[in-house]
Amino acid sequence: MSINKYKVLVKAVELGSLTKAADVLGFTQSGVSHAINSLEEEFGFMLVTRSRSGVKLTTNGERIFQTLREVLRWNEHLEQEVASIQGIELGTIHIGTFTSVAVHWLPGIIKDFQLDYPNIEFNLVEGDYRQIEEWIQEGKVDCGFLSLPTWDSFEVIPLQQDQMLVLLPADHPLSGQPAVKFAQLEKEPFIMPSRGSDDDVNRVLTKASVQPNIKYTVGDDYAIMAMVEKGLGISIRPELVLRGQTRNIRLLPLEEPSYRTLGIAVSSMKHASPAAKRFLSYVRSYPGLGE
Repeated sequence: MSINKYKVLVKAVELGSLTKAADVLGFTQSGVSHAINSLEEEFGFMLVTRSRSGVKLTTNGERIFQTLREVLRWNEHLEQEVASIQGIELGTIHIGTFTSVAVHWLPGIIKDFQLDYPNIEFNLVEGDYRQIEEWIQEGKVDCGFLSLPTWDSFEVIPLQQDQMLVLLPADHPLSGQPAVKFAQLEKEPFIMPSRGSDDDVNRVLTKASVQPNIKYTVGDDYAIMAMVEKGLGISIRPELVLRGQTRNIRLLPLEEPSYRTLGIAVSSMKHASPAAKRFLSYVRSYPGLGE
């Protein structure tokens, strides 16, 4: 059936490797290669190029790839609708998330959700805000956790206010204050999260008209904490990111408390899969989240 060939092609392209696709799908590498070759024969043109560096779409392959992904998404919706009519809860929910939500929220949410829907599976894909927005738009994930505001085209469920805190070395002169003044931020070496994870910090700084002395740009939150602990600078991160950290650092609020708004977004509630709709409804009413 062509739908299975579509799955093989999409997975090989997403992973950039026939071998990796074979491992994930439980096929042999020759089986994956045969499926793609067969699909190319059906279409009458090459879909991918193969080289030592991996698998890449041809120009013609790029033209139809998004359509193939949409076909797979709607096929999964169909399977879930049929199962729902038969009284069976089946399906896979593809979720875009970032580390702090994946660590502190999702394990409990998924555990409780699967008590009610044990046959629904989850595929979690981690990235930064911008990646998650693109995945939602492309249909790579059913829904995604984000810091709001996000794209106007998305439908959004706001979930929680997450306070932004200043990270200081434990022996820093400012660590004894009840809060950090915005003017004081400009006088300290600042460690900025890398692009894609810096939106929340930039909103705080822009609102306060603060221009920090950025000495380092770092992509990993744990690396930022370690650098603050060693006295290389100060930073600002959300409370959820810092929850449970054991570094010898001080966490202080800003003189005017600042927050990021966390939510979950979907391209269309109407067209979400049955499993995704159940999950979104569950998240909305989950204790401690939602309204």
